[in-house]
Amino acid sequence: MHFLQIATELIIGFIALFLLTKILGKATLSQVTAFDFISAIVLGEFVGNALYDKEVGIGSVLFAIVLWGVMIYIVEWCTQKFRATRGFLEGKPSIVIRNGHLDREQMKKEKLDLNMLQNLLRQKDIFSIREVAYAILETDGSISALKKTRYDQPTSDMLKLPDKPVCLPVTLIMDGEVDWENLERSGLNEAWLAKELKKNHIDQFQDVFYCEWKKGEGIYLEKK
Repeated sequence: MHFLQIATELIIGFIALFLLTKILGKATLSQVTAFDFISAIVLGEFVGNALYDKEVGIGSVLFAIVLWGVMIYIVEWCTQKFRATRGFLEGKPSIVIRNGHLDREQMKKEKLDLNMLQNLLRQKDIFSIREVAYAILETDGSISALKKTRYDQPTSDMLKLPDKPVCLPVTLIMDGEVDWENLERSGLNEAWLAKELKKNHIDQFQDVFYCEWKKGEGIYLEKK
């Protein structure tokens, strides 16, 4: 009987959550905002309570799911009907790379560090910050990027050009700290790095927010 009760409650909870997602629509599922993430945790907790807490009946859980669903639906309705509420309820996209330069104020505001930014760009098949003209951090935590014209070119196959070796960019300085291991692996040294920085009128490593090196293209950096 105990397993039968668990199975019954689980099936009912599954059906209730399934119907809720159908009612809310596909658009809500495709854009998981911070609010949607919290909603998923709360709904999962509701079903978990029904399974493992004997004092919580399935009726109470269904009531909680329906009420929570109604509140989410009201929020979605407000964002569709009243444009002014969208920024507050859904959040706004943030431009973190503007005209080829890192917007550190926006990055700080969004709690986005360089490692996270590089990770998000790699998910878009962009392996160097220097390739990006504009990057927008979306409300669901993903990033949209627009490449600079020189990097958004036809493929070698289209132009019938011979293949060239592909080189990954190497991060040398991040937040004013030199990655000596990357520097050594690239066959470079401190004297070379200091010389390159002087060419950009920088005397100290600590004055560099971000610096990367790519074979054949040299260094790309952002000052603090």
